[in-house]
Amino acid sequence: MTEATMIPTDDETCAPDPSHAIAVDVATTLAGTLKALADPLRLRMLSAISTDPRGESCVCDLAELADVSQPTVSHHLKVLKAVGLLESQRRGTWVWYSIAAGRQAAVSALLEGFAPAVIAPNPQPEAPVAVSAFDVEAHINRLITDLSATSAGVSPEIVTGIVRDSYTALARSAKITRYLVPLTERFAKQRLADITRDTASAPPQVLFICVANAGRSQLAAALTRQLSGGRVIARSAGSTPAAGLNSNVAELIRDIDGESVEELFPKPLTDDAIRAADVVITMGCGDVCPIVPGLRYEDWSVADPALASPEGVALIRDDLADRVQALLDSLTN
Repeated sequence: MTEATMIPTDDETCAPDPSHAIAVDVATTLAGTLKALADPLRLRMLSAISTDPRGESCVCDLAELADVSQPTVSHHLKVLKAVGLLESQRRGTWVWYSIAAGRQAAVSALLEGFAPAVIAPNPQPEAPVAVSAFDVEAHINRLITDLSATSAGVSPEIVTGIVRDSYTALARSAKITRYLVPLTERFAKQRLADITRDTASAPPQVLFICVANAGRSQLAAALTRQLSGGRVIARSAGSTPAAGLNSNVAELIRDIDGESVEELFPKPLTDDAIRAADVVITMGCGDVCPIVPGLRYEDWSVADPALASPEGVALIRDDLADRVQALLDSLTN
């Protein structure tokens, strides 16, 4: 093909319509904010402030994040404040920093959504598995039949709906599709147990929710099972489930639960799980959790282990263990 033949005709366009791009002033403002964030220490400071249980952090605390001088710490904080991400208040000798009003959702999206996606390892292409749509349908139908026979008081129509909805929900984030049917079985059984739960006689049930259901919420559920000795049922879910557990958290859960970590997988949030819970604990998932009257809700400000160092992950585990123990004391005493 010659160069002449590559010239577009009158009916063709050689580039997208420039009007589809974001406006220049918006791009300029956004670039300034991204430039301010393009420093590891500033990102760590922003993360520390956003997850501080007090809702704010003293500059003296933030100085512990790196071996730099106090003026350097103050400079980084002023840069983040200049682009509108932080606000500050002097009280006595020290200055306290918090996430600026109206910017909490943006900071959460950066730390809870964008950051884990960026640092996640690129998944290896899944080896092709010769599973036809007919085979999948046959497995699903068999699962519906089996669960209908063992789910007393639940109509076959409801079982069918739960099984098919569970399969579809898990398929949205699945990377290894060959395991979808057994995962669907586990998820559907959990949902059926939730909708048939006798709240008057059943043990207390806690639902932990985070964004990906790959770290904090899974770890909190494992600690609840361990520390309660089975006296409290723990569930976990994610507003946007990941494809698998964070490797750091999987190791911790293996230490807590033994081999049961192999039974764990990120699950989407469902109304069944919320309505079956006595307590709903949210961790960084914003306002996606529906509010059901009569339920007890708590929001725990806990750092994301996917973004933490090994030492940081251990601190997150200890923080969660303390919170879980206090929760159990309130439920079982």
